[in-house]
Amino acid sequence: MEYEGLSALEIYKKIRNDIQNLYRSRLQTEILLSLSEGGKTLLQLREITGSSSQSVIPRIRKLEAMYLLEKHKNEYRLTPSGKIIASRIADFSRTLVVMNKHSKYWANHYLEGIPEALLNEIGDIFDFEIIHDTNVNIFNVYSNYLKIVKEAGKISGISPIMHPGLADALGERIIEGISVELIVSRDVALQLKHEPYLGKIKVLAGNKNFRLMVTDEKVRLGLTVTDKCLSLGLYKKDGVTYDTTTDLSNFDRRAIEWGERLFEYYKKRADILNI
Repeated sequence: MEYEGLSALEIYKKIRNDIQNLYRSRLQTEILLSLSEGGKTLLQLREITGSSSQSVIPRIRKLEAMYLLEKHKNEYRLTPSGKIIASRIADFSRTLVVMNKHSKYWANHYLEGIPEALLNEIGDIFDFEIIHDTNVNIFNVYSNYLKIVKEAGKISGISPIMHPGLADALGERIIEGISVELIVSRDVALQLKHEPYLGKIKVLAGNKNFRLMVTDEKVRLGLTVTDKCLSLGLYKKDGVTYDTTTDLSNFDRRAIEWGERLFEYYKKRADILNI
């Protein structure tokens, strides 16, 4: 129970030499990350790292001594412990990319709408783009949303706001037979019980491919995740005003799966909305 009850900082102080031994060598890190993609020969490790055998071999021996890799015939592979460490290094690298890529964007927006478990996995959306409204195109975000909806094979969404144009775009896809699941906040649910939304929803109510849900949790983000794309909108830093002028967009499979997990988090806390 050596570490029981210790804070993260206190644990770090106890093992910082181990951390430094692992991270201080560029070669060690590159070897671990390259082997996370599969076994490699010494020649392949030399080519990947751009280093000589005289440089690579001592690093291999070091990682072997730490039980992070082992040799099988003529190639090196990660041990189970090595796979865990390499995975955490890769995740940290992706997370750092996400935070550094648009640091001002994150600093100016409210992140607490994303549950902690999903924030811890935010490195999965690392290859993203920020879509902005501009003086030249003041409807850039809206137009991009319509394009995503039009091209989707299925749609899952979380909406803290509603607009007739958004409702019409989703309604068209539902009529075309596309599966649409939509979670709204309690405030939006009240809006939907009045025109111009009430008539539209009653027309769609009989469609088996449409599910409308409501959550009593405070919804502080907007999400559209399709079979092709993740689109994420956030509140401004005050947590009160939804930022309609920027959206995060990503077409990578890993990011889409992250968005699906975020949707499922809110879906488990939602009930069918009957109007």
